[in-house]
Amino acid sequence: MRKMSDRKDMMFSAKDRVWNLSEKALVMGVINVTPDSFSDGGEYLDPHRAQARAIQFERDGADILDLGAESSRLGAAAVSWEEELRRLLPVLKAVREVTDLPVSIDTTKSRVADEMLRNGACMINDVSGLRADPAMPAVIACHQAGIILMHRRGDSLTMQEKTQYGDLIFEIKRELKESIDTAIDAGISYDRMAVDPGIGFAKTKSQNLSLIRWLEEFLEFELPIVIGVSRKSFIGEITKTSPKERVFGTAAAVALSVFNGAKIIRVHDVKEMREVVEVTEAVLKAT
Repeated sequence: MRKMSDRKDMMFSAKDRVWNLSEKALVMGVINVTPDSFSDGGEYLDPHRAQARAIQFERDGADILDLGAESSRLGAAAVSWEEELRRLLPVLKAVREVTDLPVSIDTTKSRVADEMLRNGACMINDVSGLRADPAMPAVIACHQAGIILMHRRGDSLTMQEKTQYGDLIFEIKRELKESIDTAIDAGISYDRMAVDPGIGFAKTKSQNLSLIRWLEEFLEFELPIVIGVSRKSFIGEITKTSPKERVFGTAAAVALSVFNGAKIIRVHDVKEMREVVEVTEAVLKAT
């Protein structure tokens, strides 16, 4: 069995923030600044409610906040960069008034990323893996920001038409390698990258389960693995529950993901998943 002590130091940097992920996985708390997110759409459009959520997440043990203003759920309508900024900027400023937690921005648009990084965000969570906007890599490099490179085929309207894989793990790794190469070519240093296999994005239920089962395969990149299983539809398909009823299903997926090498866990239920991560890591450290 792989032990945490067998891993060499894995550093992840985002502007002036630096983490050593070898001994501790990070919990990233999701705050959706959208009217139509599958899980909590409309709840945190108001900056004051987002502030309260950020404060609670910090108390619950979050390491990073992830703000997003465009839903990436299947069938979600595209949002202009102007509308994204209109939603995000007041929330980012409000959140930074009440917490020093580092902030990630979930966006595929370089103009949004640039403005958010100028206003205090330190990393970008790009669900397109730098494919949606050719200007994005240069923005990341300019700000020396962190970048989460997620695997997705197509966009929110077409991704579930693109679930045909000859070899699931091999093809996702190959496409993530293309994203990594794009980042390197733009001058983004390796310590500022993390990879996300994209649970729920151009994947079927069985493919999502296989990704968690074989997540350790992605350790070959020697980059932090980000995983976003929280309240996802594949859990609902198994447990027959609504998004907010999927805490226990999410906990099982989080525990297995950490066991198999995930180092940044993107979740809606921070307190519960912080405990799941801590117990899983304690088992991995046991002699």
